[in-house]
Amino acid sequence: MRRPHLAPRPAPALRIKPPRQLIAESGADLEGHGLRRTMGLFQLVCFGVGAIVGTGIFVGLSDSVAKAGPAVVLSFVLAAVTCVFTAFSFAELGGAIPVSGSSYSFAYATLGERTAFLVGWCLLLEYGVSVSAVAVGWSQYLNELLNSLVGWQLPAALSAGPGDGGVINLPAVVVILLAATLLVRGVRESARATAAMAVLKIGILLLFLAIAFTAFRAGNLSPFATHGPGGVTAGASLAFFSYIGFDAITTAGEEVKNPRKNVPIAIMICIGLVTLLYCAVAVAAIGGLGADAVGDKPAALSLIVNHVTHSTFGGGVIAFGAVVAIASVVLAVMYGQTRILMSMSRDGLVPRVFERVSAKTATPVANTWIVALVFAVPAAFASLDAVVNLTTIGTLAVMAVVNIAVIALRRSEPDLKRSFRVPLYPVSPILGVGFCLYLMYGTGWATWLQFAVFVLAGALVYAFYGRSRSRLVSTDGSAA
Repeated sequence: MRRPHLAPRPAPALRIKPPRQLIAESGADLEGHGLRRTMGLFQLVCFGVGAIVGTGIFVGLSDSVAKAGPAVVLSFVLAAVTCVFTAFSFAELGGAIPVSGSSYSFAYATLGERTAFLVGWCLLLEYGVSVSAVAVGWSQYLNELLNSLVGWQLPAALSAGPGDGGVINLPAVVVILLAATLLVRGVRESARATAAMAVLKIGILLLFLAIAFTAFRAGNLSPFATHGPGGVTAGASLAFFSYIGFDAITTAGEEVKNPRKNVPIAIMICIGLVTLLYCAVAVAAIGGLGADAVGDKPAALSLIVNHVTHSTFGGGVIAFGAVVAIASVVLAVMYGQTRILMSMSRDGLVPRVFERVSAKTATPVANTWIVALVFAVPAAFASLDAVVNLTTIGTLAVMAVVNIAVIALRRSEPDLKRSFRVPLYPVSPILGVGFCLYLMYGTGWATWLQFAVFVLAGALVYAFYGRSRSRLVSTDGSAA
């Protein structure tokens, strides 16, 4: 018998998707949406380190030093404190809602569809544009490595964008395409490669510390705060780029074994390990060479090692480590971007091609190649400086929303199963929001203007595309 036609019901004002519905639709407590659970805790920690440690410390350190002087150590601490408060929130939400959508899904479950879409839109900056920025940094260290090995570098026309005196940055494009090739082969293969690269780059940074501290001079740290509190804040806004990526751990929620336990643990381990490394590297770099010699210098860590060892061999080793380290960031961050788009596609907010998973490799093949090709374009032509601040402000905005989401979910779902709870609630998430806003202030008014235009564009895309295609309310009026 033919079913009677049902008039569509209006969707809830905020179109909130309850956590239990998100988990059920993704299969997050089973096998997720055609994805396979292959990552254990060690691999997840390595994935997190792989997503974090890269261009920010190997390339961006010199920019932070230029802003803050020796007080860049305080800048890294301030950026780390911001991340710690937000990491608590990510850990709670990642354990309670173990799905691939990360911040996007957390916002959907607490603050509604419109906010969730804008969070996903901002994640295009964090995961997408940062891929381009990281790839540009990879190109710098590749030239340093070639110079150490064979005394030859790629010509500027082929290794830098127009803003940096070149024509096209081919190495940046190549590293993105190589990462995409590995990602479509399978998560197990990608996780193994990321783990190996993470271990290698930690070893390289430890080697740098061992060399740089042999030349440490306390006088190089004085005067300490040469640019005052404003310099520390500006340096922290830049240093924050070095921490971007830890939230990518939550994008693996459907491909991790025992995600409710392992996701929160991995987040906290990564933040602690990376903070210790970064502060030690900053002290060693400035103590070994001096802030004036480090500030605004490309491939600064190799420069310091060359100076200390009076040869190019040590710098070549650091450059090799940086090439590996930055490549692993491209791999891990591209992974996170594809999983965010998969979740948004699953909800109907972006085209369905992004949710299709290959039965052979259990990976979103078309999704991955689209992401690679789209973000290879800014990598080929953009300057690193042109995208770092914009990426930072977008990431900070997302983190502020995640802190708010913890408070909203505690109110709306007090009995929801949580494997980790934010300590000192609600003080921690409130401080997390405050620190995010403070560092956003430090990015400058020009970045705020660019970000406002970007968010407005996202709001228009949602209004004219996403809202009408959302699967949360189907055409017959029932929940999708």
